[in-house]
Amino acid sequence: ELRGRFPHTPRIALTATADAVTRREIHDRLGLESAVEFVSSFDRPNIRYTVEIKEDPKRQLLAFLRDVDGRGGEAGIVYCLSRKKTEQTAEWLRAAGFDAEVYHAGLDQETRRRVQQRFRRDDGVIVVATIAFGMGIDKPDVRFVAHLDLPKSLEAYYQETGRAGRDGEPAEAWMAYGLADVVQQGSFIAGSDGSAEHKRVDQIKLDAILGYAEAAGCRRQVLLNYFGEQSASCGNCDTCLTPPELWDATVASQKALSAVVRTGQRFGASHIISVLRGERSPRMETLGHDQLPTFGVGADLSADDWRGVLRQLVARGVLHPDPSAMGSLQLTEAATPILKGTTTVELRRSSAKAPATRQRRAAGAAGPAAAVSSADEALFEALRAVRKELAAADGVPAFVVLADKALREIAATRPRDLAQLLEVNGIGPVKAERYGSQFLAVVAQQ
Repeated sequence: ELRGRFPHTPRIALTATADAVTRREIHDRLGLESAVEFVSSFDRPNIRYTVEIKEDPKRQLLAFLRDVDGRGGEAGIVYCLSRKKTEQTAEWLRAAGFDAEVYHAGLDQETRRRVQQRFRRDDGVIVVATIAFGMGIDKPDVRFVAHLDLPKSLEAYYQETGRAGRDGEPAEAWMAYGLADVVQQGSFIAGSDGSAEHKRVDQIKLDAILGYAEAAGCRRQVLLNYFGEQSASCGNCDTCLTPPELWDATVASQKALSAVVRTGQRFGASHIISVLRGERSPRMETLGHDQLPTFGVGADLSADDWRGVLRQLVARGVLHPDPSAMGSLQLTEAATPILKGTTTVELRRSSAKAPATRQRRAAGAAGPAAAVSSADEALFEALRAVRKELAAADGVPAFVVLADKALREIAATRPRDLAQLLEVNGIGPVKAERYGSQFLAVVAQQ
């Protein structure tokens, strides 16, 4: 319609994040047949990507935060799917000693404005939010973005994690996910008002982020490939730093699929695992599942091992959790060659991931900017405290006064006068004149 009304008017279409399919749809819908397309790199090399399997989400998130925020005072965002979960999460983060705020669309406008202002201006504020938070927030020194629930797509995940590390400093993107997340997202798709085609596309997008979460190779490579960009392994994500052990899970997969079939494809992962491990219970006997040929055939594997098998079979499209039947597992066509033995299955082996964050942080020196040495840590914190006071006095966010990168350089080089201070990256004549004496005084006191 626009093209018909204004045939000679130039048109431009802009979007922050779009895969190749979405870009083609934009071309078609806007009638931009001969348009030139410009796509910038999707790579964010300063962000380290990590995915953990949900076991104890509270403990896992606290371990991550205490590791990434070991020095204290780091700003970050924790994303949850529901408003209730944001409130509960913020509550126990505050109880654990973190400065946590809640943000979701159900809050009144004044509360949302206050939280946004605090996040922009103060150091060390963690906002626990739904996806309503983040759009238009200009805060370059966000050090981490955590997801307690699986996002609906890689586009959403990429946009949300991209709110970390906009200053170019090392940042963390951490996510915990489990099979229940897949069932929940599938329920959202099934219950939506979208057309059958729209639901099909949403399911494809969900499958893509499942593939990312279960990737055995470089996560950055998987993410960039999704957007049509090729890259070498980054050497900096969790799978690069600690490559997962792979194992031949063909027989285990056959056992799992057989258990799903013999129980009528009407049960979720927990019951299937109990059947495989031969765990007797009154319910098991009532159903007669203790008499099945598959009862106890998987006693050699732990419950965690079986959860890993089922989760990865779902991620590969071999099993499908039926959202209309409380997540009951059902076979897809991809299960046939596995059951017939005409294909092999190689899966990631489940393993304890407790040391992963410490290994990840230890390797962080390879990032764009290394942290200050322990000898300069006290000076760095003193400089941050002064910056906070100056920012409050001027009514501006702390990063407007001076970026963390500049503070780290001051702590490392310890300038003694304005001339030396001007050699620090990020400090020009205006900032040196306005704030230089205060920062130099802190250096002199150390």
